Amino acid sequence: MRRGRPAGLWLPMAGALLALLALLWGSQFLKAFDYFPHWNGQQQMYKLDIGWPKLPEYFTGQTFCVAVDSLHGLVYVGQRGDNVPKVLVFSVEGYFLYSWNETVEMPHGIFVLNTATDSSVWITDVGTGKYGHTVKQYSPSGKLLQVLGTPGYAGSSLIPLQFDQPAEIFVEESGDLYVVDGDGGMNNRLLKLSNDYKEIWLTGTNGTGIGQFKIPHSVTVDPVGRMYLFFTTGYFAVSEMNAFDFFCLSTVIIFVLNRFTADYKYLIVAQLNINRLAILAAPPVGAIGDCVMVNTVQLADETKPHLVDVDMKSGAVYIAEIGAQQVQKYIPLS
Repeated sequence: MRRGRPAGLWLPMAGALLALLALLWGSQFLKAFDYFPHWNGQQQMYKLDIGWPKLPEYFTGQTFCVAVDSLHGLVYVGQRGDNVPKVLVFSVEGYFLYSWNETVEMPHGIFVLNTATDSSVWITDVGTGKYGHTVKQYSPSGKLLQVLGTPGYAGSSLIPLQFDQPAEIFVEESGDLYVVDGDGGMNNRLLKLSNDYKEIWLTGTNGTGIGQFKIPHSVTVDPVGRMYLFFTTGYFAVSEMNAFDFFCLSTVIIFVLNRFTADYKYLIVAQLNINRLAILAAPPVGAIGDCVMVNTVQLADETKPHLVDVDMKSGAVYIAEIGAQQVQKYIPLS
């Protein structure tokens, strides 16, 4: 993935294209997710693993995020609440292993990075107390390794490493980081940082106009370097080719987070307000194409799926549900 490419050139183009789409197609284009081509009763792709975890009683708070360490067979769960452990660690088989709580206030996003030499866990903290407004790196056992941002202080969009309720993080194998900064705070932006935490580029300000973002929520990157930035009111793919490539838009369904399946053929998308996972065909290289939903997983009422992650070894999907206060595991049927 190329570094150092300025975002300033393609950001206005992105906003202009969005405005043009809205003008030309208006509410008919945006009125519902079911506008897009979708599956017609094909066989389900996933089934619930009812034996995971072995003891769900360990979920004692609101489970906001989950991340899988596929290399070591570990599952990290971030939860919120008073007097509860903030990070729970399970095996992929479902056994509770340990927990840690130091310097974590209100986890929102979590990401596991494996390198040739070690592993680390990155957490975005949206708390307003002495640990909040930060992006933090931990060892697998919970030792604090790195803090980005000033703990306890919400930042201005003018300062790259001063966050205001950072929502999520994605870390490449190179160590470069993408930070979604703006889960309801004043900052509504996406940053890319180098592996030594220097700004490569920063884009987005608070608002709904050209060059502005409104509650960006998650980001992921595909194998060819395209970024997928999801909002609570819609989502689109972002390429590294100095332009936004719009993929899907909606004003009805709340899209929360997406991750690729292990074979990168599909995107797993959490839809919070209808308690559903949508499985979308990944856009082909070189062309975004239509937004095609190939399958769904309907969850129980009021589960409110918030963040998901995929075990890139087994293909299993883990869903953090803030309504049901649990994490569920779905395994592929083929």
